[in-house]
Amino acid sequence: MALQEEHECLYCVVDLHAITVFQDPDELTHNTREVTAAFIASGIDPTRQIIFNQSQVSGHAELAWIFNCVARIGWLNRMTQFKEKAGKDKENASAGLFVYPNLMAADILLYHATHVPVGEDQKQHLELCRDIAQKSTTTFAKSIAREDYPDGFFPLPEPIITGPATRVMSFRDGTKKMSKSDPSDLSRINLTDDADAIAKKIRKAKTDPEPLPSEVKGLEARPEADNLIGIYAALAGSDKEAVLRDYGDAPFSKFKEALAELATDKLTPIGEEMRRLMADPVEIDRILADGARRAHGIADPILAKTKDIVGFIRS
Repeated sequence: MALQEEHECLYCVVDLHAITVFQDPDELTHNTREVTAAFIASGIDPTRQIIFNQSQVSGHAELAWIFNCVARIGWLNRMTQFKEKAGKDKENASAGLFVYPNLMAADILLYHATHVPVGEDQKQHLELCRDIAQKSTTTFAKSIAREDYPDGFFPLPEPIITGPATRVMSFRDGTKKMSKSDPSDLSRINLTDDADAIAKKIRKAKTDPEPLPSEVKGLEARPEADNLIGIYAALAGSDKEAVLRDYGDAPFSKFKEALAELATDKLTPIGEEMRRLMADPVEIDRILADGARRAHGIADPILAKTKDIVGFIRS
Protein backbone atom coordinates (compact mmCIF):
# COMPACT_ATOMS: atom_id res chain seq x y z
CA MET A 1 0.00 0.00 0.00
CA ALA A 2 3.01 2.30 0.37
CA LEU A 3 3.19 2.61 -3.42
CA GLN A 4 0.10 4.80 -3.50
CA GLU A 5 1.85 7.33 -1.29
CA GLU A 6 4.62 7.87 -3.84
CA HIS A 7 3.16 7.03 -7.25
CA GLU A 8 0.11 7.36 -9.46
CA CYS A 9 -1.21 3.81 -9.36
CA LEU A 10 -3.81 1.83 -11.28
CA TYR A 11 -5.48 -1.18 -9.70
CA CYS A 12 -7.07 -3.36 -12.37
CA VAL A 13 -9.58 -6.08 -11.51
CA VAL A 14 -8.77 -8.51 -14.30
CA ASP A 15 -12.11 -9.98 -15.35
CA LEU A 16 -10.91 -10.53 -18.93
CA HIS A 17 -8.08 -12.68 -17.59
CA ALA A 18 -10.56 -14.55 -15.39
CA ILE A 19 -12.49 -15.99 -18.33
CA THR A 20 -9.45 -17.76 -19.77
CA VAL A 21 -10.99 -20.61 -17.75
CA PHE A 22 -14.75 -20.95 -17.44
CA GLN A 23 -16.43 -18.65 -14.93
CA ASP A 24 -20.04 -18.81 -13.86
CA PRO A 25 -21.35 -15.37 -14.92
CA ASP A 26 -23.00 -14.65 -11.57
CA GLU A 27 -19.87 -15.67 -9.70
CA LEU A 28 -17.70 -13.53 -11.98
CA THR A 29 -19.83 -10.47 -11.19
CA HIS A 30 -19.64 -11.25 -7.47
CA ASN A 31 -15.89 -11.89 -7.56
CA THR A 32 -15.20 -8.67 -9.47
CA ARG A 33 -16.99 -6.69 -6.78
CA GLU A 34 -15.30 -8.70 -4.04
CA VAL A 35 -11.79 -8.00 -5.36
CA THR A 36 -12.70 -4.31 -5.59
CA ALA A 37 -13.89 -4.41 -1.99
CA ALA A 38 -10.64 -6.14 -1.00
CA PHE A 39 -8.55 -3.37 -2.56
CA ILE A 40 -10.49 -0.70 -0.68
CA ALA A 41 -10.64 -2.62 2.60
CA SER A 42 -6.88 -3.16 2.41
CA GLY A 43 -6.27 0.58 2.30
CA ILE A 44 -6.40 1.66 -1.35
CA ASP A 45 -8.11 5.04 -1.62
CA PRO A 46 -10.30 5.04 -4.78
CA THR A 47 -10.52 8.83 -4.77
CA ARG A 48 -6.74 9.19 -5.07
CA GLN A 49 -5.94 6.09 -7.12
CA ILE A 50 -7.73 4.37 -9.98
CA ILE A 51 -9.59 1.12 -9.32
CA PHE A 52 -11.41 -0.32 -12.33
CA ASN A 53 -12.36 -3.59 -13.94
CA GLN A 54 -10.54 -4.53 -17.11
CA SER A 55 -13.56 -5.18 -19.34
CA GLN A 56 -14.83 -1.60 -18.95
CA VAL A 57 -11.76 -0.27 -20.77
CA SER A 58 -11.88 -1.79 -24.26
CA GLY A 59 -8.32 -0.73 -25.00
CA HIS A 60 -7.06 -3.75 -23.05
CA ALA A 61 -8.63 -6.15 -25.56
CA GLU A 62 -7.76 -4.00 -28.58
CA LEU A 63 -4.10 -3.69 -27.67
CA ALA A 64 -3.96 -7.36 -26.72
CA TRP A 65 -4.97 -8.27 -30.28
CA ILE A 66 -2.17 -6.11 -31.69
CA PHE A 67 0.25 -7.85 -29.32
CA ASN A 68 -1.10 -11.25 -30.40
CA CYS A 69 0.23 -10.29 -33.82
CA VAL A 70 3.57 -9.09 -32.42
CA ALA A 71 4.39 -11.87 -29.93
CA ARG A 72 5.77 -15.16 -31.20
CA ILE A 73 4.39 -18.62 -30.49
CA GLY A 74 7.84 -19.74 -29.42
CA TRP A 75 7.82 -17.10 -26.70
CA LEU A 76 4.43 -18.22 -25.42
CA ASN A 77 5.43 -21.87 -25.51
CA ARG A 78 8.09 -21.08 -22.93
CA MET A 79 5.62 -19.66 -20.41
CA THR A 80 5.71 -22.01 -17.42
CA GLN A 81 2.41 -20.80 -15.98
CA PHE A 82 0.49 -22.00 -19.05
CA LYS A 83 2.13 -25.40 -18.72
CA GLU A 84 1.16 -25.55 -15.04
CA LYS A 85 -2.45 -24.46 -15.57
CA ALA A 86 -3.09 -26.49 -18.70
CA GLY A 87 -1.33 -29.56 -17.36
CA LYS A 88 -1.35 -32.69 -19.50
CA ASP A 89 -4.57 -31.62 -21.23
CA LYS A 90 -3.17 -28.53 -22.95
CA GLU A 91 -4.91 -29.40 -26.23
CA ASN A 92 -8.18 -28.77 -24.39
CA ALA A 93 -7.07 -25.44 -22.89
CA SER A 94 -8.59 -22.25 -24.24
CA ALA A 95 -6.66 -20.13 -26.72
CA GLY A 96 -7.20 -17.29 -24.26
CA LEU A 97 -5.20 -19.13 -21.60
CA PHE A 98 -2.33 -19.53 -24.08
CA VAL A 99 -2.22 -15.84 -25.04
CA TYR A 100 -2.92 -14.66 -21.47
CA PRO A 101 0.57 -13.06 -21.22
CA ASN A 102 -0.14 -10.87 -24.26
CA LEU A 103 -3.21 -9.46 -22.52
CA MET A 104 -1.10 -8.89 -19.41
CA ALA A 105 1.37 -6.95 -21.57
CA ALA A 106 -1.52 -4.87 -22.89
CA ASP A 107 -2.68 -4.18 -19.32
CA ILE A 108 0.71 -2.66 -18.62
CA LEU A 109 1.70 -0.95 -21.87
CA LEU A 110 -1.75 0.57 -22.48
CA TYR A 111 -0.83 3.02 -19.70
CA HIS A 112 2.89 3.28 -20.51
CA ALA A 113 3.48 1.91 -17.01
CA THR A 114 7.11 1.95 -15.93
CA HIS A 115 6.96 -0.22 -12.80
CA VAL A 116 4.78 -3.24 -12.03
CA PRO A 117 4.43 -4.96 -8.63
CA VAL A 118 4.53 -8.70 -9.31
CA GLY A 119 5.08 -11.94 -7.46
CA GLU A 120 7.89 -14.27 -8.44
CA ASP A 121 5.48 -16.35 -10.54
CA GLN A 122 4.64 -13.37 -12.77
CA LYS A 123 8.22 -12.23 -13.41
CA GLN A 124 8.44 -14.33 -16.60
CA HIS A 125 5.30 -12.65 -17.94
CA LEU A 126 6.80 -9.22 -17.30
CA GLU A 127 9.93 -10.24 -19.18
CA LEU A 128 7.67 -11.22 -22.08
CA CYS A 129 5.99 -7.81 -21.83
CA ARG A 130 9.41 -6.19 -22.30
CA ASP A 131 10.06 -8.46 -25.30
CA ILE A 132 6.73 -7.40 -26.82
CA ALA A 133 7.52 -3.73 -26.27
CA GLN A 134 10.90 -4.13 -27.98
CA LYS A 135 9.47 -6.21 -30.82
CA SER A 136 6.79 -3.57 -31.39
CA THR A 137 9.54 -0.98 -31.79
CA THR A 138 11.32 -3.03 -34.47
CA THR A 139 8.13 -4.17 -36.20
CA PHE A 140 6.77 -0.65 -36.55
CA ALA A 141 10.12 1.13 -36.69
CA LYS A 142 9.20 3.20 -39.73
CA SER A 143 6.04 4.60 -38.14
CA ILE A 144 7.66 5.10 -34.76
CA ALA A 145 10.54 7.03 -36.33
CA ARG A 146 8.06 9.18 -38.24
CA GLU A 147 6.18 9.90 -35.02
CA ASP A 148 9.52 10.88 -33.43
CA TYR A 149 9.90 8.32 -30.63
CA PRO A 150 13.68 7.76 -30.71
CA ASP A 151 13.60 5.30 -27.78
CA GLY A 152 10.54 3.38 -28.99
CA PHE A 153 6.89 4.05 -28.28
CA PHE A 154 6.40 1.62 -25.40
CA PRO A 155 8.54 1.79 -22.24
CA LEU A 156 10.30 -1.29 -20.87
CA PRO A 157 8.59 -1.78 -17.50
CA GLU A 158 10.56 -2.86 -14.46
CA PRO A 159 9.28 -5.40 -11.93
CA ILE A 160 8.77 -4.48 -8.30
CA ILE A 161 9.24 -7.64 -6.27
CA THR A 162 9.30 -6.87 -2.57
CA GLY A 163 8.78 -8.50 0.79
CA PRO A 164 9.39 -11.96 2.22
CA ALA A 165 6.30 -13.58 0.67
CA THR A 166 6.68 -12.92 -3.06
CA ARG A 167 4.75 -16.11 -3.80
CA VAL A 168 2.30 -17.45 -1.20
CA MET A 169 1.91 -21.19 -1.45
CA SER A 170 -0.91 -23.60 -0.65
CA PHE A 171 -1.44 -24.73 2.93
CA ARG A 172 -1.96 -28.27 1.58
CA ASP A 173 1.11 -28.39 -0.67
CA GLY A 174 4.00 -26.00 -0.24
CA THR A 175 5.13 -26.52 -3.83
CA LYS A 176 1.91 -25.12 -5.35
CA LYS A 177 0.71 -21.53 -5.39
CA MET A 178 -2.15 -20.61 -3.07
CA SER A 179 -5.17 -20.27 -5.34
CA LYS A 180 -8.88 -19.62 -5.09
CA SER A 181 -9.41 -22.28 -7.76
CA ASP A 182 -8.02 -25.03 -5.51
CA PRO A 183 -10.91 -27.38 -4.66
CA SER A 184 -9.85 -27.48 -0.99
CA ASP A 185 -10.86 -24.40 0.98
CA LEU A 186 -8.27 -25.44 3.59
CA SER A 187 -5.53 -24.67 1.05
CA ARG A 188 -5.92 -20.92 1.39
CA ILE A 189 -7.02 -17.98 3.51
CA ASN A 190 -9.84 -15.98 1.96
CA LEU A 191 -9.95 -12.35 3.01
CA THR A 192 -13.61 -12.89 3.88
CA ASP A 193 -12.78 -15.70 6.36
CA ASP A 194 -13.66 -14.99 9.97
CA ALA A 195 -11.15 -15.35 12.81
CA ASP A 196 -12.11 -18.94 13.60
CA ALA A 197 -11.72 -20.04 9.97
CA ILE A 198 -8.32 -18.34 9.63
CA ALA A 199 -7.00 -19.93 12.82
CA LYS A 200 -8.35 -23.37 11.85
CA LYS A 201 -6.69 -23.28 8.43
CA ILE A 202 -3.34 -22.26 9.88
CA ARG A 203 -3.45 -24.99 12.54
CA LYS A 204 -4.27 -27.57 9.84
CA ALA A 205 -1.61 -26.32 7.40
CA LYS A 206 0.75 -29.04 6.22
CA THR A 207 4.16 -29.09 7.88
CA ASP A 208 7.04 -31.53 8.29
CA PRO A 209 8.09 -33.36 11.48
CA GLU A 210 11.20 -31.27 12.21
CA PRO A 211 11.24 -28.15 14.41
CA LEU A 212 11.78 -24.81 12.72
CA PRO A 213 15.37 -24.02 11.76
CA SER A 214 17.24 -21.15 13.37
CA GLU A 215 18.59 -19.82 10.06
CA VAL A 216 16.98 -19.07 6.68
CA LYS A 217 19.28 -21.56 4.94
CA GLY A 218 17.53 -24.31 6.87
CA LEU A 219 14.26 -23.57 5.01
CA GLU A 220 15.68 -24.50 1.60
CA ALA A 221 14.32 -28.04 1.32
CA ARG A 222 11.25 -27.38 3.46
CA PRO A 223 8.61 -25.64 1.31
CA GLU A 224 5.80 -25.72 3.88
CA ALA A 225 7.99 -24.26 6.61
CA ASP A 226 9.35 -21.62 4.24
CA ASN A 227 5.83 -20.65 3.21
CA LEU A 228 4.53 -20.21 6.77
CA ILE A 229 7.61 -18.26 7.86
CA GLY A 230 7.24 -15.99 4.82
CA ILE A 231 3.57 -15.35 5.56
CA TYR A 232 4.37 -14.46 9.17
CA ALA A 233 7.16 -12.10 8.11
CA ALA A 234 4.92 -10.39 5.53
CA LEU A 235 2.08 -9.88 8.01
CA ALA A 236 4.48 -8.64 10.68
CA GLY A 237 6.29 -6.26 8.32
CA SER A 238 9.49 -8.11 9.14
CA ASP A 239 11.76 -10.62 7.42
CA LYS A 240 12.40 -14.34 7.68
CA GLU A 241 15.62 -13.88 9.62
CA ALA A 242 13.83 -11.97 12.37
CA VAL A 243 11.01 -14.53 12.56
CA LEU A 244 13.49 -17.39 12.94
CA ARG A 245 15.34 -15.52 15.66
CA ASP A 246 12.10 -15.63 17.64
CA TYR A 247 10.85 -19.08 16.65
CA GLY A 248 13.92 -21.03 15.51
CA ASP A 249 14.06 -24.52 17.06
CA ALA A 250 10.45 -24.15 18.20
CA PRO A 251 7.86 -26.82 17.38
CA PHE A 252 5.36 -25.99 14.67
CA SER A 253 2.49 -26.09 17.16
CA LYS A 254 3.88 -23.07 19.02
CA PHE A 255 4.65 -21.17 15.83
CA LYS A 256 1.26 -21.88 14.29
CA GLU A 257 -0.51 -20.45 17.32
CA ALA A 258 1.52 -17.26 16.99
CA LEU A 259 0.85 -17.11 13.24
CA ALA A 260 -2.87 -17.69 13.76
CA GLU A 261 -3.01 -14.83 16.28
CA LEU A 262 -1.09 -12.49 13.97
CA ALA A 263 -3.13 -13.42 10.89
CA THR A 264 -6.49 -12.96 12.60
CA ASP A 265 -5.35 -9.62 14.01
CA LYS A 266 -4.28 -8.35 10.57
CA LEU A 267 -6.87 -9.93 8.29
CA THR A 268 -10.12 -9.99 10.28
CA PRO A 269 -10.65 -6.19 10.07
CA ILE A 270 -10.17 -6.38 6.30
CA GLY A 271 -12.80 -9.11 6.04
CA GLU A 272 -15.24 -7.13 8.15
CA GLU A 273 -14.78 -4.05 5.98
CA MET A 274 -15.17 -6.12 2.82
CA ARG A 275 -18.51 -7.47 4.05
CA ARG A 276 -19.66 -3.91 4.79
CA LEU A 277 -18.67 -2.77 1.30
CA MET A 278 -20.23 -5.80 -0.39
CA ALA A 279 -23.57 -4.94 1.21
CA ASP A 280 -23.72 -1.95 -1.17
CA PRO A 281 -22.96 -3.28 -4.68
CA VAL A 282 -24.29 -0.08 -6.26
CA GLU A 283 -21.52 1.90 -4.61
CA ILE A 284 -18.87 -0.61 -5.69
CA ASP A 285 -20.15 -0.40 -9.27
CA ARG A 286 -20.00 3.40 -9.06
CA ILE A 287 -16.36 3.23 -7.94
CA LEU A 288 -15.53 0.87 -10.81
CA ALA A 289 -17.30 3.08 -13.35
CA ASP A 290 -15.48 6.16 -12.08
CA GLY A 291 -12.19 4.28 -12.19
CA ALA A 292 -12.89 3.14 -15.76
CA ARG A 293 -13.62 6.73 -16.81
CA ARG A 294 -10.30 7.89 -15.38
CA ALA A 295 -8.44 4.91 -16.84
CA HIS A 296 -9.88 5.76 -20.27
CA GLY A 297 -8.39 9.23 -19.88
CA ILE A 298 -4.89 7.73 -19.73
CA ALA A 299 -5.36 4.78 -22.07
CA ASP A 300 -7.30 6.27 -24.97
CA PRO A 301 -4.60 8.66 -26.23
CA ILE A 302 -1.97 5.91 -26.02
CA LEU A 303 -4.22 3.45 -27.87
CA ALA A 304 -5.00 6.08 -30.53
CA LYS A 305 -1.30 6.73 -31.10
CA THR A 306 -0.68 2.96 -31.23
CA LYS A 307 -3.29 2.64 -33.98
CA ASP A 308 -1.56 5.41 -35.92
CA ILE A 309 1.76 3.58 -35.59
CA VAL A 310 0.24 0.28 -36.75
CA GLY A 311 -1.45 2.00 -39.68
CA PHE A 312 -5.11 1.77 -38.73
CA ILE A 313 -7.40 4.49 -40.07
CA ARG A 314 -9.27 6.21 -37.27
CA SER A 315 -12.48 8.19 -37.56
